[in-house]
Amino acid sequence: MSTDKPLEVVTGLDVPRYMGRWYEIASIPNFFQPKNGENTRATYTLQEDGATVGVLNETWSGGKRSYIEGTAYKADPKSDEAKLKVKFYVPPFLPIIPVTGDYWVLYLDDEYQYVLVGEPRRKDLWILCRTTQMEPEVYDILLEKATEQGYDVSKLHKTPQADPPPPDAGEGPEDKKGLWWFKSLIGK
Repeated sequence: MSTDKPLEVVTGLDVPRYMGRWYEIASIPNFFQPKNGENTRATYTLQEDGATVGVLNETWSGGKRSYIEGTAYKADPKSDEAKLKVKFYVPPFLPIIPVTGDYWVLYLDDEYQYVLVGEPRRKDLWILCRTTQMEPEVYDILLEKATEQGYDVSKLHKTPQADPPPPDAGEGPEDKKGLWWFKSLIGK
């Protein structure tokens, strides 16, 4: 598993086709997501300028919905590579501090049904799918592709997903205080 070579990313991403809801099937745990999160999903919406993507990341912890909203945009508008930057403002309850990260599409099937997303340090990795469940064979293919890119897939944690998924925003209890964000800072 070599991390010396640069990551290979998708080229020619059809951004409008990529929009919509994606369910997190697995990820390498990180400090900015609740440790006990489930039903984690992302919804992407192309903005009027045709270059900016609205990002809504949601997860459920203790039966309550937590979320953060942000934007994504191409890191280099002239490049054909699917290297994006994502920007969120934290803390979620008083969004004043901008936090920017990398969102690189490492693999995407031809039908835009599942995707492998990472970043150049190989510390964060997500396996996303248009549905709440993924066929084991597809999951194994994505693990293989991540390994080829130099990721330690033993760090991946499968994300519990309900079927059917939870309701959309405003239809259930929410963590309006952003407590998950504070807990994530201290490793809880």
